[in-house]
Amino acid sequence: MLTFDEVLAMAAALPGAVEADHHGFPSLRVKGKIFCTLRREPHRMMVKLDAEDQHNFCEAHPGSIEPVPGYWGRKGSTYVRYDRIDATLASTLLRLPGRR
Repeated sequence: MLTFDEVLAMAAALPGAVEADHHGFPSLRVKGKIFCTLRREPHRMMVKLDAEDQHNFCEAHPGSIEPVPGYWGRKGSTYVRYDRIDATLASTLLRLPGRR
C-alpha cells in the first residue's frame, strides 16, 4: 500500500517531471503535458496510458485500475487506487510510454 507522499515523490523523481497545480490538486508534467495527477481522497492517481496498456492493466487489476469515465478515459487517462497497489506497479505505470 502506497501513500500520497510516496507516489508524489516517485512521480516527481522521473526525468523531466515538473509539479504544478491542476484545479487544486498536484499534477506532474513533462514538457507541459500532464502524465499524472494525485488526490488524497480517494487515494487515487490518474496516469496516461496508451490503449493497449490501459486495457491490459485494467484487466489484470480490477478494482484498482480503471479508465477514467468518458472522453478522457478513451484517450488513455486511467485511474489507479494507489492504496491498493505496490511501489513496483506504481513505478511501472508512471514510466510507461503513454505518459509522454
